[in-house]
Amino acid sequence: MGALFAQRAHTAGTEVHELDKPLAGPALEAVGQADLVLLCVPLGAIEPVLEDIAPRLKPDTVLADIVSVKVKPLKAMLRAHAGPVVGTHPLFGPLPPDEARVAMTPSGRSADETACERVEAWMRSLGFKTFRTTAEKHDKAMAMVQGLNFVTTIAYLAAMADQEIAPYLTPSFDRRLEAAQKMVTQDAELFETIFEANPFSQDAVRRYRNFLHVAAGGDLDLLVERAQWWWRENKI
Repeated sequence: MGALFAQRAHTAGTEVHELDKPLAGPALEAVGQADLVLLCVPLGAIEPVLEDIAPRLKPDTVLADIVSVKVKPLKAMLRAHAGPVVGTHPLFGPLPPDEARVAMTPSGRSADETACERVEAWMRSLGFKTFRTTAEKHDKAMAMVQGLNFVTTIAYLAAMADQEIAPYLTPSFDRRLEAAQKMVTQDAELFETIFEANPFSQDAVRRYRNFLHVAAGGDLDLLVERAQWWWRENKI
């Protein structure tokens, strides 16, 4: 993701200095002159990286991130930097779709509003669409979209682990397996980290469990009716 942002920024005419491990050399020195420092690092690396770079930031440097959860990273950046802080979450991977959207989560400090507007404008200059939200609303939504999707998928597949089902697979099940394969076999550690870091993950699991109780009671028609909300409402 860091490479994607660097490439797009270069194309848009932004001067970019890429800093990777080890955090040393000319790029680290450039941190002290940057207008924007964008943290494209795993969630667990946020605080160690901040320890290295925060003392070098100018008071007016905008500090931002692209981590998939927002409450904890924003708090860490606000502790580390007295200057402007902005949270972002690109809702795509290294191969973005044409309609690539970025969630913008302001820090909550009124003084940071101008910085958020600047980062939004920069994101749009890179070809992305932006929208505003709060860190809490973002994490509640992602607890469903990312966290619950991951948990229900692994629980569903784990429940089949000792069952003889191979001769009975259907095309719809094959499609579900295909959709789940990368998440379970390649990205599981990433999704585990996101799930554990999101303060609303367990709430999402408890909510889902309540609907499983409805299914266990045999009221599937109620669940089908409720599930159809997705196709009844206009989506982004």
